[in-house]
Amino acid sequence: MPTTRKTLMFLSSFFTSFGSFIVICATLGTQEWVSSKIAINDLSTNGSIVIAYGLFRGRSTQELDQGLAEPDKYFEVLGKLNSSSPKTLHWVVILALFLGLSTSLLSSGFTLYNSISNPYQTFLGPIGVYTWSGLSASFAFLTMVLFVGNVQSNHLSEDLAQVLYPLYPSTIHGGMTHSYGYSFWLLLLAVLLNIVTVVIIVFYQKARYRQKQEQKKPMEYAPRDGILF
Repeated sequence: MPTTRKTLMFLSSFFTSFGSFIVICATLGTQEWVSSKIAINDLSTNGSIVIAYGLFRGRSTQELDQGLAEPDKYFEVLGKLNSSSPKTLHWVVILALFLGLSTSLLSSGFTLYNSISNPYQTFLGPIGVYTWSGLSASFAFLTMVLFVGNVQSNHLSEDLAQVLYPLYPSTIHGGMTHSYGYSFWLLLLAVLLNIVTVVIIVFYQKARYRQKQEQKKPMEYAPRDGILF
């Protein structure tokens, strides 16, 4: 059976790794990833188009100072993407996040198992926790980088606007701005929770190592009476 200290420390790391799993689930289930504001200005229309979306669904709104605005449009992101490059990269973003979710769940399972057992010398021990937590943090961070790259470099919002508003290419003049929402920034929390999981296990291993060293003190440090006995 594991010691009380080991149980408490691995249970703490279980809560942080499972917290990362919950956070990634939240990012998948919410749609506040990015909001893109597109300024439009022509002879009949003056205002902007606001497209807010996540990995799967989104909403588009026209905010016009002049002209007749269309009703809000709700859409499936992948269903509206025609260009192969943004669509392919968007699929990669989703895959990376699902891999982050899976590895976070594995990290949770490993930490919970270590809190009730002692598989210290195998991959099921701290090495496995380091591996899965590290991969989860890496996939979450990679998701953020790829998503920003798809929005900024591949013009993801622009492609969506072209499909939603066929007249969009001929009416845009004022440029485009992007604002990333809480669903996107929650991934930083998932990365942080995975790092905390690893740090807790590192502290446990250091404490365990110090305890072993104290138990292996050389004989010259032992009391003289004890040696003679």
